[in-house]
Amino acid sequence: MARIIIIEDEKSIRNVLKNILIDENKNYIVDEASDGEEGVKKIFANNYDLALCDIKMPKLDGLEVLKKIKKLDYHLPFIMISGHGDLETAVECIKNGAYDYISKPPDLNRLLTTIRNGLNNKNLNHENKILKKKVKKKYQMIGKSEGLIQIEAMIEKVAPTNSRVLITGENGTGKELVAHAIHEKSPRFKIPIIEVNCAAIPSELIESELFGHEKGSFTSANKQKKGKFEIANGGTIFLDEIGDMSLSAQAKVLRALQENKISRVGGEKEIEIDVRVIAATNKNLEKEIQEKKFREDLYHRLSVIKIQVPPLRQRKEDIPILIDYFTNEICNEQGIKKKYIEQEAISLLKEKKWSGNIRQLKNVIERLIILTDKTISIDDIKKYV
Repeated sequence: MARIIIIEDEKSIRNVLKNILIDENKNYIVDEASDGEEGVKKIFANNYDLALCDIKMPKLDGLEVLKKIKKLDYHLPFIMISGHGDLETAVECIKNGAYDYISKPPDLNRLLTTIRNGLNNKNLNHENKILKKKVKKKYQMIGKSEGLIQIEAMIEKVAPTNSRVLITGENGTGKELVAHAIHEKSPRFKIPIIEVNCAAIPSELIESELFGHEKGSFTSANKQKKGKFEIANGGTIFLDEIGDMSLSAQAKVLRALQENKISRVGGEKEIEIDVRVIAATNKNLEKEIQEKKFREDLYHRLSVIKIQVPPLRQRKEDIPILIDYFTNEICNEQGIKKKYIEQEAISLLKEKKWSGNIRQLKNVIERLIILTDKTISIDDIKKYV
């Protein structure tokens, strides 16, 4: 059910537009405003899904109404309607955030199509906002330990720059959370971060995955494909587990970082790119360099800023906070009432070595929630952990 407001000073036109909308869809709820000031007040007071707004009106004209609403970051789609239509006015409306501009008398089919599209766009924007909130929650860093505070301070300094970052730490410590936090706080945040797990891609396919390929460049290359660097243009690429990348792929990555250019596999054309690179590894790259498994020149290109993520055993004060967070999250996901964990059980969990770090802790909490009764006791810890 969509709620639409018509802001128009001529009553006869308001009536015609209202009847058209109701005839089009019985689920449309249509409100009216006879001038710009009334329109602004009603928009502030109500939750509308779309506005039809005349331009030439007393008190406040349509363009002023549009600017007032958009200034407050309203995501309300505005369809501007005017009997004095000209290209300059249309451009001015679109520049100020109008969804579309239609001249009077409006073509009925175009008007209804534009309204449907505007409502669909509003729904899509709403879904995107929900999705972004879920993604942000997924990559939230939880804890108050000194080590985590230092990392957050480093992120604040590094994020606004274009400097490359190398994140190191054991498996399961949350290196990807640091990468996402840097991207979200950077000027590149509007473009989704592109992730590549270098350990999960076969060595013979890693170059195609990173740089793309041309049709026919190898047996299964049935069509041209863009690589991750090209897709990430203008944004950030996160090369996770870069210590597992083949030496040949390392050479190409080094060239991309040096020249800000790539070439697809099987192609000769050079493609300019503007990509911030964040890399992560659980390996000791200095040792890998000594063993000729990692290029020293690439290491120095990647490690302009180095962030070491501490293992969970070094931030024990965060364990109770993480336990509470995971308990809430998992109980909500499973659709069950939150379970209580006895203090003695939490103390025992704090003393575990947690070789798998935060990832292991989350798995353990999920196991306990599923297999135990309302209260999780120290006996449950001894039995299931």
